[in-house]
Amino acid sequence: MKTLFLSLLISTLLSLSLSKELCNSHDKKVLLQIKKHFGDPYLLASWQSDTDCCKDWYQVECDSTTNRIISLTIFAGNLSGQIPAAVGDLPYLQNLVFRKLTDVTGPIQPAIAKLVHLNFLRLDHLNLTGTVPDFLSRLKSLTFLDLSFNGLSGSIPSSLSLLPNLGALHLDRNKLTGSIPESFGQFKGSVPDLYLSHNQLTGKIPASLGNIDFSVIDLSRNMIVGDASMLFGLNKTTRNVYLSRNMLEFSLSKVAFPSGLENLDISHNKIFGSIPPQMTQIPLQSLNVSYNRLCGQIPVGGRLQSFDFSAYFHNRCLCGAPLQSCK
Repeated sequence: MKTLFLSLLISTLLSLSLSKELCNSHDKKVLLQIKKHFGDPYLLASWQSDTDCCKDWYQVECDSTTNRIISLTIFAGNLSGQIPAAVGDLPYLQNLVFRKLTDVTGPIQPAIAKLVHLNFLRLDHLNLTGTVPDFLSRLKSLTFLDLSFNGLSGSIPSSLSLLPNLGALHLDRNKLTGSIPESFGQFKGSVPDLYLSHNQLTGKIPASLGNIDFSVIDLSRNMIVGDASMLFGLNKTTRNVYLSRNMLEFSLSKVAFPSGLENLDISHNKIFGSIPPQMTQIPLQSLNVSYNRLCGQIPVGGRLQSFDFSAYFHNRCLCGAPLQSCK
C-alpha cells in the first residue's frame, strides 16, 4: 500500500512538473501581439495561446535558466507590414532576425533601441526604407549588424564606430548617399568586416581608414573617387578588398600589399601605374584589375599567371602572360 501511494505521488508530481508552463507570461503576451500585428500568418502558426512558447513554438528561443525569450528569428515566409513596436518589449532579447521577407516595409523600428542585450541584429532582404538610425550606436553589445538588401537612404551615421564589439557591419545594397564617415577609421573596439557595396556613396575614402586593419572591406559599386592605397600595407592582416566599379584614381606601382591578401578586385576604376612585383609573393585566390589604366609587364610568378586573361584585360598597355607578349 505504501509503495502504491509513493508511486502515485511521484506520478502526480511528475505530471505537474511536465504540465508547468516554462514560457514567461509577459513574453508570451508580447509574441502574440506580434503575431496579431502581422495578421496571424501561417509562418507563425505554432504560436498558440494554449501551448508553451519555450517548448512548442518555432522562430523563438528561451534562455535555459530564466526561460525568458532571448531569440526571435522570422525568416523566408509570407509576412507583410512594418516591424511592430512590440519587439522592443522583449527585454532579454539577444538575437533579432527578420530576413527574406520582401513585404516587410517601413522604417527600422525605433523600439529596437530598448533591446540593450541585443548582440545580433539582422534585418536583411526586406523592403525597409528611411535612414540608418543613430540609435543603433546605443546597442553596445552588438557583434553583428546586417541591414543589407533594403531601400535605406540618407547618410551613414558616424556614431556606428562607437559600437565596441562589432565584428561585421553590412550596409550593402541600399540607396545610401554621402561619404564614408571619417570615424570609420577609429572604431572604438574590434574592427568589423565592412560591407558598403552597391550604394550611391560619393567623395573620397577617409585617410583615417589607413590607420585601421580591416579583414574584409567591400566598397564596390559606389561613386567613390581618389586614392585607396591607404587601405593596403605590408603589416596589415587584410584578406579581402573589393573596390570595383568606382572612380578611384591612384598609382598601383608603389602600393605595398598585405602578405596574406587572398581576394582583390579593383576593376572598373581609373587606376594607373604598373602591377608591383611583390604581388607574385601573395597567396591570391582571386584577382581582378581589369578596366583600368595600368601599363607594363605583368610580373611572372606566384599566382599571377593562374588567372584568366579577363582579370587583366581592358587596361591601357598591360602585357605579358596571360595577355599578349610585350613588344
